[in-house]
Amino acid sequence: MKVLFVCLGNICRSPTAEVVMRDLVDQRGLADRIEIDSAGTGDWHIGEPPDPRATEAAARNGIELTGTARQVRPSDITDFDLVIAMDSSNHADLVAMSDGKTDHITLLRELAGDGDRDVPDPYFGGEDGFDEALEIIRRNCRVLLDRVEAELPSGGAAR
Repeated sequence: MKVLFVCLGNICRSPTAEVVMRDLVDQRGLADRIEIDSAGTGDWHIGEPPDPRATEAAARNGIELTGTARQVRPSDITDFDLVIAMDSSNHADLVAMSDGKTDHITLLRELAGDGDRDVPDPYFGGEDGFDEALEIIRRNCRVLLDRVEAELPSGGAAR
């Protein structure tokens, strides 16, 4: 299964979700069955590393945030089994890019049943916004992985 996390610039929320989910997938022994990636709907940060504030928030929580920003390609919409937007605006952009098939495009918090629809964008806020976004992402990725694992052929790997 291929999962793509998407935010606006691919330097804060979506790369955080990518590494959090990848870590969870590794812990469950599913790395050979679930592919994780991230991208942004905008092109402002293509080729840049994650935002230093996101990197610092991740490091405070024992997570190494790496990678370089890329923009969502139209082919991503069809190539990924699950396309997960961090907020409603990104979700609308992804739906607009689709060829009409949108049932695999969703919001992280909505999919996980976490109440609010959006993971707040910490980019223009203070340091605590990055910690808040990380906690929301961690909590929701755990629920997401339970759902993804249940959909894998043969019920997923043994824990």
